[in-house]
Parts: sequence; C-alpha cells; structure tokens
Amino acid sequence: MKIVVAVKVVADDQDIFVSGDRSLDYSKARQIISTYDTNAIEAAAQLAADNDGTVVAISASTTKADDTKVKKDILSRGIDELFMVADDSLETADSYATAQVLKGIVDANASDYDLILCGDGSADLYAGQVDVQLAAALDVPVINEVTGLKVEGDKVVVERTLEDEVEEIEVPLPAVISVSPNVATPRIPGMREILAAGKKPSSVEGLAGALETKVEVEDIKAPEMTPRKNEIFAEGDIDAFAAAVAEALK
Repeated sequence: MKIVVAVKVVADDQDIFVSGDRSLDYSKARQIISTYDTNAIEAAAQLAADNDGTVVAISASTTKADDTKVKKDILSRGIDELFMVADDSLETADSYATAQVLKGIVDANASDYDLILCGDGSADLYAGQVDVQLAAALDVPVINEVTGLKVEGDKVVVERTLEDEVEEIEVPLPAVISVSPNVATPRIPGMREILAAGKKPSSVEGLAGALETKVEVEDIKAPEMTPRKNEIFAEGDIDAFAAAVAEALK
C-alpha cells in the first residue's frame, strides 16, 4: 500500500516579531512542519505500519523549506521518501494553485498511490481547501474532519466524531482524506530516526511555470492590544468578578 501525505512548511509563529506599527517580521523565523500536518504524518505512518505500506511525503512550499533540518524532521517521522516543489511564489498561492502543484508531484512521482492524507488546514492561512481541490484535480473521493481510519480491502473506513455521535463512512480507494488533529499524536523523533532520515531519498525541484491563481495580500497586521482595565475586586466579591468575566467574554 502506498500512502501519500501532504506537508506544508511554514514559519514558526513563536519566532515572528511584531513591530511597533503591528507589522510582522519573519526574518528570524525558522521553518517548521505545519502543526496540523504532523498529525497527518503520524496517521499515515501508523496506517502504513498496519498494512505493510510505504509513506511518501509531498510538499509545495517556499524556498525556505529547502532546509536540511526541515527535510530531516519530515523524513524522521515514519516517511520513506520526500518530494518537494520549492518556489517563493508559492507563498501567495491560493488553495487551487497549491493543489495543482501537489497534483503535479503526485502524477510525476506517486501516481500508483492508494491514499492521500492531509491535515485539516495549514498553520498560516488555515483555509482548509487544499484537500478538496486536490481530490477534484485527481478526480477521486474526498472526506474531511476524520478522527479515525482503517483500511479494509479496496476501501478505507473512516470515523468522524460529531457533536453527539461518531459517524462511520466507507470510502473507495484511491481517495483523499483530511484528518483532524486528534486522529493521532505526533511522535517525537529520536536521534536514531533523525540520523536515518539523512539517508532517505528526497527530491527538491523548482516550480515549472507560473501559478494560475494566487492570493493578493494588501497588508498583514497584528491585532491591536486592548488596554488593561486595571479593575480590582474586593476579597469575596465573587459575583462582581464573575459578572466582569462574563462581560469580557461577550
């Protein structure tokens, strides 16, 4: 069984500096795997282990993603091979354009896939649309918000945890599945896995041609800081404190 997992590389939000004019400075931000994709990677690795399969990671990111530490981090999490398209124009790619690039990677390197797993959104834009756009481009079924999955013959049985019930759905393979963060707890790679990752095959190429569509960014600002009220409550004045908290949460 061949499982493909889509991985986006983003700036670590802990390293993003907010300037005095509320603009964001990414210059010192290191590149990391998008948080939601680590859950998808772990789900793919577990599924491959249970079904004698292999896992191929695909990525459409900026040139900053072509970093040895980032690629080792991806490959040390149960991934067998990595195919990446790295181009700075992908920073403003919309969901459709990103899906088209990922489709090109799949067609060229993993056309015999059985299943493609995606996180339920990226840690930067969180549009949550690449999975459905990719499935449409590949002309295969898609289902999202999956909290559990297993392979049974030529289909995958998925669970979706709703507000008051757990829904079970059978999806024929091949398919694209978008998983929720609680589908699997990401592993923490050890030194052995990190060293082994350096010997695994990976390929990084530039973007072939121009993007068909992109996001036009006018401005990005951090939220304005709300001034503190400096409101002090007397000891035992629980009702007033509770009322103030309730008003603040409205």
